[in-house]
Amino acid sequence: MVGYENENYRIDTADQRYVLKLYPFDAGLMALTMAETETLLFINQDHREIFPMPVPSITGAYVEEIEFEGTSKIMRMLSFVDGEFVGDVVRDEKLFKSLGSFLGNLDKSLMSMVNHSIKARQTVWDNQYLLLNKKFLPDIVDAHDRYLVAYFIQQYGIHVIPRSGDLRKSIIHNDANEWNVLCTDGQVSGIIDFGDLVESYLINELAIAIAYAAMDQPDPLYCATTIVDAYHAVLPLQEREADVLYYLVAARLCISVSNTAHNKKLYPENDYISISEQPAWRLLRKWLTINPIDAQNSFRKAIGAEPLSIKPMSALLEERQVFISPAISLSYASPIHMSGAAFQYMYDAEGNTFLDAYNNIPHVGHSHPRVVEAGQRQMAILNTNTRYVYDLLSEYAGRLLQKFPDPLSKVFFVNSGSAASDLAIRMAKTYTGHQGVMVMEHGYHGHTQTDIDISDYKFNHAQGQGQKDYVLKVPIPVTYRGKFKADDPQAGINYAKEAIALLQKSEVPVAAFISEPIVGCGGQVPLAPGYLKQLYPAIRQQGGVCISDEVQVGFGRLGNVFWGFEAQEVIPDIVVIGKPMGNGHPMGAVITTDAIAESFDNGVEFFSSFGGNPVSCAIGLAVLDVIEEELLQQHAAEVGTYYKNQLTELSHRFPSIGDVRGSGLFLGVELIVPETMAPDTDLAQKIKNELRNNYILMGTDGPFDNVLKSKPPLCFTKDNVDQVINEINNILITHAN
Repeated sequence: MVGYENENYRIDTADQRYVLKLYPFDAGLMALTMAETETLLFINQDHREIFPMPVPSITGAYVEEIEFEGTSKIMRMLSFVDGEFVGDVVRDEKLFKSLGSFLGNLDKSLMSMVNHSIKARQTVWDNQYLLLNKKFLPDIVDAHDRYLVAYFIQQYGIHVIPRSGDLRKSIIHNDANEWNVLCTDGQVSGIIDFGDLVESYLINELAIAIAYAAMDQPDPLYCATTIVDAYHAVLPLQEREADVLYYLVAARLCISVSNTAHNKKLYPENDYISISEQPAWRLLRKWLTINPIDAQNSFRKAIGAEPLSIKPMSALLEERQVFISPAISLSYASPIHMSGAAFQYMYDAEGNTFLDAYNNIPHVGHSHPRVVEAGQRQMAILNTNTRYVYDLLSEYAGRLLQKFPDPLSKVFFVNSGSAASDLAIRMAKTYTGHQGVMVMEHGYHGHTQTDIDISDYKFNHAQGQGQKDYVLKVPIPVTYRGKFKADDPQAGINYAKEAIALLQKSEVPVAAFISEPIVGCGGQVPLAPGYLKQLYPAIRQQGGVCISDEVQVGFGRLGNVFWGFEAQEVIPDIVVIGKPMGNGHPMGAVITTDAIAESFDNGVEFFSSFGGNPVSCAIGLAVLDVIEEELLQQHAAEVGTYYKNQLTELSHRFPSIGDVRGSGLFLGVELIVPETMAPDTDLAQKIKNELRNNYILMGTDGPFDNVLKSKPPLCFTKDNVDQVINEINNILITHAN
């Protein structure tokens, strides 16, 4: 049998069975092999035959250097340990308990063992040296898988390294996997292959065993706590060890898949290398869905420690009200106390994991390691403003502008979509000399005073400031409830003609027309096909410019296009971007033409203290890199099409779903009272809050707040879609009954 770097031969005699092991000669390996032999002799003192026993040669040496087929080899012989491999049997609670007890007894013996060769050993297979495995990340072919590993490596640096000085260390076996652990009658009866012995954190023994034992288990956390409980009964664990175990299990899985990816390139013919690869990936993905607090409290409970204390929601809300205005609202009837997030998952302080089908700001995924690392690194080097020259400003501007068609060639960086919308209107007024602004019904463009003035969603609110004289509002070109329906191929053109008629009647010359390609606050309403293609020329003809607000829908979210205006086959004069630019880091920008940019250079300096700073530029570049590396635009198209189709199928079963609309991962589901077609606000709120109670985040919007809106991080998967559809289906069944 071939291992990673050694050859193994079974030797059978009349009454005994042995294993002969050969290794390529290396002085360091010779020292470690002798250290392993010393360890085996030490733990075999009671002759229980549950560990391999070194067998001396005729010279009395346990380890020999020999010549074999013309090369120097290290040779040793061990007794054969009987039993079935755990990988060949059904794994159940009885087996997990015996595994925990067995390892507890083994480590209890090893704690008194001292060996300086083992102490000095540094290997990529030791969890405490997890960071050494970063060099293998490029060997992981799939970009999302690569970043999943990078995420857990990053979390290790945050949660484990600062506590490493407080963790007990000991010699440990370091490789209690399913092909090294043996069992008899459903209980662990032996362990082999001590070639990975290290002096490491004692808790790593459990972390490694759990990483392999929990593979393909329906409830990996239950498996883990069962092992911990049994281990603790033999060798008591400390709270600080239980508190980092979640990250150490992930560390071993990361080491396994990273080394597999690397060694598959080096030894493509060696099947042994890939033996645990797919189960490891499956568990790593499943581990991500486990809230770290839930894991921490589960492990604490297993060792008899108190769970982490958290403040009750009532106290948190009381504190919030002292310092924060009630004008800053909370989501859901039952607010959520969030503690962390990763990719498409969010973790609350009570240990629950939420599937995020709602938040479009973490565009490439919450806490994406590439984005986090870019910000951390640049913050440690330089963060200043655009009054100084630095490479990142031009580099990011150039990369960003490559995503736009001519003549969009200049970028103005700010630090929010609101600031970008405000600036876009200023630029339009400066360029045209006009003061009027044509806006979309139910449109929303930000929170500055100018943004509120041009946002029907704000100024037309019951408590709003009303429509300003310079603002011209046009009807939203909706084909579900609107005047012109979806089955009318001229719907967009007819809506545009109505808008043009209003434009021509206006007494205030229009500087700009601003609209989102899909009107979010209108209820995720896509502009009817052909609408902008008909309207844009009319705006320009009367001296105005056309602004596309891409703050929500840009950067590939719509799937088939990178920018929403592309779906309308138009090119705006100004584009406003924000939200997804920084994946949660505050960024915004205005993209425009040379001519408009030059008109704004009129002696009154434009300056944004934070817009275009080096940290923001580094983060923005990382976001673009991830979109390209993970093929997220294509992913949004594929998953979004599946999502929309599944929602449409739901609508065929439930007449309360009146319309399913949107594109890619920017979708809306309008709820109605079937008998009257009236908006069903109550049902929309019920579904939103019931989804929240079932750990799925989704929002509502629209003039009647009756439209479910789903705009998740672009790493959302078809499995995630199935989870959402299943829960909505269950809620609607209950509602119908």
